[in-house]
Amino acid sequence: MSYEMIALFMFASMMALLLTGQRVFGVIGAVAVIFALPLWGTGGVEIAFAQSIKLMKWYPLLTLPMFIFMGYMLSESRIADDLYRMFHVWFGPVPGGLAIGTIFLMVVISAMNGLSVAGMAIGATIALPELLRRGYDKLMITGVVQGGASLGILIPPSVVLVLYGMIARQPVSQLWLAGVFPGLLMATLFIVYIAVRCQLQPHLGPPLPKAERDAISWKERISLLRAGILPFMIFFLMNGLFLMGYTSLVESSAVGALSSMAAALIKGRLSREVMENVMRKTLGISCMFMWIILAALCFGAVFDGLGAVRAIETFFIGQLGLEPWHVLILMQLSFLLMGTFLDDTAMLVIVAPLYVPLVKLLGFDLVWYGILYTITCQIAYMTPPFGYNLFLMRAMAPPEIKLRHIYLSVIPFVAIMLLTLVIVMMFPQLALWLPQHFQGKLQG
Repeated sequence: MSYEMIALFMFASMMALLLTGQRVFGVIGAVAVIFALPLWGTGGVEIAFAQSIKLMKWYPLLTLPMFIFMGYMLSESRIADDLYRMFHVWFGPVPGGLAIGTIFLMVVISAMNGLSVAGMAIGATIALPELLRRGYDKLMITGVVQGGASLGILIPPSVVLVLYGMIARQPVSQLWLAGVFPGLLMATLFIVYIAVRCQLQPHLGPPLPKAERDAISWKERISLLRAGILPFMIFFLMNGLFLMGYTSLVESSAVGALSSMAAALIKGRLSREVMENVMRKTLGISCMFMWIILAALCFGAVFDGLGAVRAIETFFIGQLGLEPWHVLILMQLSFLLMGTFLDDTAMLVIVAPLYVPLVKLLGFDLVWYGILYTITCQIAYMTPPFGYNLFLMRAMAPPEIKLRHIYLSVIPFVAIMLLTLVIVMMFPQLALWLPQHFQGKLQG
């Protein structure tokens, strides 16, 4: 059997086993080790050990538990509640203002935790009930929370980009910087959509009643701005010191984790219960991601050893005569298709061994492609029937939000994400300018 057929059989075996409902990391790692044994004999067992050593020696991986810890600390200590109250008062008088304030809240939370689940939990439990009480349209605000929560995996510090950086062997600092402008662009498009639609259809997002606005004094409004001081300080200490070159990537993550603890302590909310919940959740998520990365590295080592990537390049470019851009578009379309039934980490570990080397062979920038992949993951989070955010929303939303509302609400926000994807593909410098500007100035 040729190496190309072995690679195809290996890929098909993995997809078949995934349909059995087994854990993703178990399926991918098992397929890699099982195929390594007949290909390279007893030496094949060394692949898993070699990749685990590579994983443990990858220093930037230390950022993963730090940022996960920070995100859960901000959530469990209810600092996000204070932020939402601030946005509620300042944006309430504008049609759709509370929905716009929710997007701003999601941007701030995303800039401090790097996880979609943290933003979803805050949006569904804090913002959504308040928006419903204020008479906002169910479909629109359900989409607002889901779309806003997805920003967590694009705006730094993105945990998904840490995973991509490990598998694609790209500097995480460059990937994070590359996600800044695309993430802010997407958030801006969300806000423009909400503002325009609520201006045309005011009943979808009514402003705060005048009597309620008048009841809030300017002194109280100014004092509410203090809710943004602690998050701003965390953001500055974590990202500002990093961009100015005072801290390395890992040191920056440690500063963020310690700052979030200090903020909870200042607020008087750092209880034993909060600390225990944060530690348990951080350990569980970190271990899950590490197993997934290890499985992906094993699978990629075997797949790369078979020369499958070169064979696929020959097939697409040589035999089918496709241009590199045509191949790239087909790859993105396959991501969108897989996103209807797989989550972001599953997609990454399944296709990264194939797509990442192919992107490099086609002459595209792997940092830029990481942003394309992440935007596609955001779309996957929100596309039926198995979008991750759809399930989270179903579990956390109030009873009046039905599954029909959850599925229909994502349509305009998925369209905006697709528009952002097209813009970043057409204008790569949107993602690449910032990392190129800071190249050589950052530690780690």
